Amino acid sequence: MAKTGIHPDYHTIKVVMTDGTEYFTRSTYGKEGDTLNLDIDPKTHPAWTGGTQHMLDRGGRVSRFNTRFAGLGTIGKK
Repeated sequence: MAKTGIHPDYHTIKVVMTDGTEYFTRSTYGKEGDTLNLDIDPKTHPAWTGGTQHMLDRGGRVSRFNTRFAGLGTIGKK
């Protein structure tokens, strides 16, 4: 026996990339015919393209960590 009302409502929406290109896909976002404007472009964002990650040292936390634990890499080495 199939359950009713448990499946999300998939419908067609338009996705607009940051460079203006558009495509249609099925989604649960909004309602039929809505437009989803992306703030981050998966064609250029490092999360999708495998770009390099930069460590930000806010408040000197990374520097303090590196100073505090600098000697750990030499334990047990001759």
